[in-house]
Amino acid sequence: MIEFTIESMSCGHCVSVVTKAVKSADPQARVEVDLPTQKVRVETTEDRETVAAALEEAGYPPR
Repeated sequence: MIEFTIESMSCGHCVSVVTKAVKSADPQARVEVDLPTQKVRVETTEDRETVAAALEEAGYPPR
């Protein structure tokens, strides 16, 4: 399980874009987004850097 903090998430649209970005890196990934805490948990076979790059490209840079 990989966990990121994405401070720029603020609404349902953000959640959708973040989820799609992760799925672009790994279509089989499980994505859990906790909007109030701005946490994203990803269960994936991809490495952290690959998922982070997909999020960055979508405009949601993770910490």
